[in-house]
Amino acid sequence: MGLAVVILCGATWAKQAAVQGTASAHLSSEHLREYSNLAVEWMQEYLRIDTTNPPGNEMRAVAFYKKIFDQEGIENRTFEFAPGRGDLWARIPHTQSPGKSSSGKSSPGNSSEPAKRPIVLLNHMDVVTSDASHWKVPPFSGKIQDGYIWGRGAQDMKDEGLAQLIVMVMLKREKVALDRDVIFLAVADEEANGTGTDWFIKNQRDLLENAEFLINEGGENLLEDAKVKYVGVDVGEKTSYWLHVVAHGRPGHGSRPNVDSAPNRLVRALKRIQAYQTPLRVLPVVDEFLRDMAPYEPPERAAYYRDVNNAIEDKKFQEMVESDESLNFLLRDTISLTMLGGSQQTNVIPAEAWANLDVRILPGGDPKAVAETLRKIVNDPNITIEPLEPEFRVANYSGTDNSLFAAIRDVSGKYFPGTPVVPHITSGYTENQRYRPLGIIAYGFNPYTATDEEGNTEHGNDERIRVEEVRRGPRILFDVVAEVAGR
Repeated sequence: MGLAVVILCGATWAKQAAVQGTASAHLSSEHLREYSNLAVEWMQEYLRIDTTNPPGNEMRAVAFYKKIFDQEGIENRTFEFAPGRGDLWARIPHTQSPGKSSSGKSSPGNSSEPAKRPIVLLNHMDVVTSDASHWKVPPFSGKIQDGYIWGRGAQDMKDEGLAQLIVMVMLKREKVALDRDVIFLAVADEEANGTGTDWFIKNQRDLLENAEFLINEGGENLLEDAKVKYVGVDVGEKTSYWLHVVAHGRPGHGSRPNVDSAPNRLVRALKRIQAYQTPLRVLPVVDEFLRDMAPYEPPERAAYYRDVNNAIEDKKFQEMVESDESLNFLLRDTISLTMLGGSQQTNVIPAEAWANLDVRILPGGDPKAVAETLRKIVNDPNITIEPLEPEFRVANYSGTDNSLFAAIRDVSGKYFPGTPVVPHITSGYTENQRYRPLGIIAYGFNPYTATDEEGNTEHGNDERIRVEEVRRGPRILFDVVAEVAGR
């Protein structure tokens, strides 16, 4: 990274230091610079740790976190539940030695008021696979180039794990007086089977301490034309329902085609499935999101957004939804063709051909009804459609009438004045789904902003995050946590 970029990033952080009414505004400029420098240094170090899943090897990341927590004197515990795979838990307790809060007021360490239920900062340490031959820089280099830090996990979600780490260090060093415990939880295997979270909930649930709130990956702060269009807080997610489609037919030699072969049957079935559009449905949270966004849209679209329950009956709006990926997934269950299989030889017509469908279902949806509808649409007794997994995880979401959402709205409004802070449903699955049934209000909140291009590097090539965001993002998250957990 050139000197000009370093100066620019430092200037960006200094400008953010002027944000008034936030907890971090009371910290010295020297401390703020120190935390921003640590964020960049630790982000590079973290991205250099290869936790590709499979196989994961998350204990490498556990060691990274543990070293820092031990150096900072922050209580922590590690759990290796399988060879090379594990979770890490850390905590800043609500009772601290006498000191000053972030507001500058003296606060005793032992308050007569009962502690509030904790807040959990959740992140996963594993990352998806990457092909270095398609990257501009090696995916585990943590290299700074062109104003970005590059590496697998820079968007999903080592960046947020890093922000949560910085928050814990800031709370400890600044002796912030807390009225609830702040728990840091880094888990393994989110990108595959979720065994890290499942193991922790089953074996160490008491360490969650009946938490009230949880902040995890998700949400979106979309940057367009150098301005944040909206701060989207993920209050719910669709749930995955993977279907296996198998066509059966007469096998034979490839030199003698037959119209009812398994591959031909499969192609016909998939064509019918692709032509099918699931019914439009408006969740209350989606209605709220669209109404909040209406003032920022062109007149015709704004009119639809203000009354989307009626708009879904309008053919023109239906066509708009079908052509807009960012709108389509919010208003219907979706079906994507992702895998195909058949013969192992070009000159052999197989007895079976198959395909996998990635179906995402809105909260409240009926997976069995979706599968049955597809069977009727295909209308072929020689084709079976069955779920790939025996259990279906019911989608859920959290409401917005609580102090955590209020804190996110308040802090975001100070960093991005005039930008709407809106509840959002994400198209992808997050582990919030596993924690809400425990009675925890769980949100996906991202303290970083990103353009569409930057956000699309998640799970893609050239994953990266702007250096200036790494310097600023942890402070935004600190201000949210300090507001909801500080005395």
